[in-house]
Amino acid sequence: FTRLIGKKNCSIEIITTASSEAKETFSDYHKVFSKLCSGNIGHIHHDTRGEMLADDLSARIAAADGIFITGGDQLKLTSIYGGSKLLCQLKQRYIHEQIVIAGTSAGAMAMSTPMIFSGSKENQQITGEVRVTIGLEFLKDICIDTHFVDRGRFVRMAQVIATNPGSVGVGIEEDTAIVLRRGTDMEVIGSGIVIVTEGFAISRSNILEYGTGGRISIENLSVKLLASGNTYVIPQLSPPHF
Repeated sequence: FTRLIGKKNCSIEIITTASSEAKETFSDYHKVFSKLCSGNIGHIHHDTRGEMLADDLSARIAAADGIFITGGDQLKLTSIYGGSKLLCQLKQRYIHEQIVIAGTSAGAMAMSTPMIFSGSKENQQITGEVRVTIGLEFLKDICIDTHFVDRGRFVRMAQVIATNPGSVGVGIEEDTAIVLRRGTDMEVIGSGIVIVTEGFAISRSNILEYGTGGRISIENLSVKLLASGNTYVIPQLSPPHF
């Protein structure tokens, strides 16, 4: 994250809104980033949408070299920041200026659209039991899921892709990340793997049989396993992606 920012005296804003333990979470990340960055490290946290709307952070967002969104509940991020001036300013900077925006766990999942917000390991095989919504939309037609291997989340990603085969699933393992440049060029870093799921060639699924309690069935789903250093270009079937 700080290496991509590219300067020692950088300004970083840490958004802990997704977390239920904001002070502790900020303290942990502050300790890490203060060793890598000699500039300002700010803390942004909102518990309600009303609180966010009353908080003018435009100057801080304009001055930030990097934004880091921590884990927690991704639905809290979208329900509080969706359609806000703060999010609009972040997107404008992401498109037109030099800024690094990163997230971990829920913070990474919220970057994408569609965004998974519900679907446990126990019910992910049941058709229609994985719930999605619009994310923060830094990435479109991309669904990011985290803790992917450790928590056995492949089936829930397959369900998401079956609902719209034009989307691409990106499942990220522990101690692993993706670096995305220009909205389409993805590189894997870290010690684990990233599993890319494509549905362009899906020939049959029973995704329309939701509500019946049946198990999901999909044919001709494409899967790619990527390790550190591997790259992937996100298909632009419905551009633009940023």
